[in-house]
Amino acid sequence: MSECKHCKKKLSATEIALTRKLVNRMANEFLCLTCLASHFSVSEELLLKKAEEFKKSGCLLFQ
Repeated sequence: MSECKHCKKKLSATEIALTRKLVNRMANEFLCLTCLASHFSVSEELLLKKAEEFKKSGCLLFQ
């Protein structure tokens, strides 16, 4: 299992997918939800909402 490159927290599949979708599709290092939200200066809730939208739209990263 992967860990956040900043805080070393274990990551969920959604956090890995969000990093790949929003930062770099070919990423090998990932950010947890908290660090990703901080990186983009948005709320964690907004990122989770976007993840659901990506999943519903059929994005293969969010299967």
